[in-house]
Amino acid sequence: MRRFMGVCLVTGDVPRLRRFYHAVLEIAPEGDDAFVAFPVPGAVFSIYHAHGMEQMAPGSTQGMGIGSYTLEFEVADVDVEYARLQALGVTIVKPPATYPWGRRSVWFRDPDGNVVNFNAPA
Repeated sequence: MRRFMGVCLVTGDVPRLRRFYHAVLEIAPEGDDAFVAFPVPGAVFSIYHAHGMEQMAPGSTQGMGIGSYTLEFEVADVDVEYARLQALGVTIVKPPATYPWGRRSVWFRDPDGNVVNFNAPA
């Protein structure tokens, strides 16, 4: 089995997503306006500009959807995070709910339309 190392969102506006994820994750990003990384436990979450992808591999963004990811982050308290997200003005997709499989979660959207799931053990 190979080790999963992370995920990279491709966007047309790295600074906008950097500001958003800095606010919601409360993690200082590393990088610039073309590429930024958020070191999260167990992996790296990064954001890269679509133009940079095309420079590295012409045609690589053809057919690529923006806003088609669901990202999941475990948090200590979903309800506390929900209140914080509301105060930030984040678009909530699904308010906090508890599921039979033992998780509580809240879903929201990033500026590109990706769904982000903050969840915790119920």
